[in-house]
Amino acid sequence: MRRQFAKDKELEDNARLLRAWRKWHAEMLTEALSGLHADVMRRLMAELKDLQSARKLVEFIAAQDWSVVDYETRLVALYEINSCITKLRERHGMEPINDPLGKPPSAFQLIKSFLSFPSVAGEARQAYSAKQKVNGDVT
Repeated sequence: MRRQFAKDKELEDNARLLRAWRKWHAEMLTEALSGLHADVMRRLMAELKDLQSARKLVEFIAAQDWSVVDYETRLVALYEINSCITKLRERHGMEPINDPLGKPPSAFQLIKSFLSFPSVAGEARQAYSAKQKVNGDVT
């Protein structure tokens, strides 16, 4: 009985935390869409709304000057992009997340590098540039 109570309490706490996080993220998105970088965020959200191709999204992200966008706005953008890519992959019967270890960087890894998040920035940009020079193809 006591064990079940603890599990129920944990589930309730997790649900409450998830609701709080979603509310916070919605507030952050609203701020980003009305803040200093609203133009780029509105264009991004429009691009994500009708996303059909990872290549098109990578090209859109690469064409923006993310160096002038504040860190919080880039985090909001990255979360929205990740959610959209995950849904697109699932619609096409693919695994929601698939890190291409030992292979060319994925669209998400390229986008993350363009948004100036450092983990694979240099390697992903080099691979993207090299691939564009060869055949213009992005996975």
